[in-house]
Amino acid sequence: MSTTAKTNHIGRKISRIRELRGMKQETLAEELGISQQGVSQLENSETVEDEKLEQVAKALGVTKEAIENFSDENVVNYFNSFYDNSSPKGNSFNQGWNATFNPLDKVVELYERLVDAEKDKVKYLEELLKNK
Repeated sequence: MSTTAKTNHIGRKISRIRELRGMKQETLAEELGISQQGVSQLENSETVEDEKLEQVAKALGVTKEAIENFSDENVVNYFNSFYDNSSPKGNSFNQGWNATFNPLDKVVELYERLVDAEKDKVKYLEELLKNK
């Protein structure tokens, strides 16, 4: 049984971060001032020059170190640390299932504003008729 170390394929990491950010290759290409094919080649490269990696990191909104240390496992662990719906009142990530206002109050408020607007309209039209 051989124990081969995982390669640190920077291109794959760039690709994965780009996908997680919801960015297309074309968009990244525009940010970097290169073609979409250039981004494709970059994502297929096992290594990337430091200067280019800095540009890519800036375009992706992350640090160079974030790209170098990226792993899918860390992303899953990061987001799992946010998910906690055990509190019915919610937490900083999950605001709970209960609305903080009564929806019927909002409907009544809307109708009251509509009625007020109609009253103002009637008053305006009556003024116009009096002036004629």
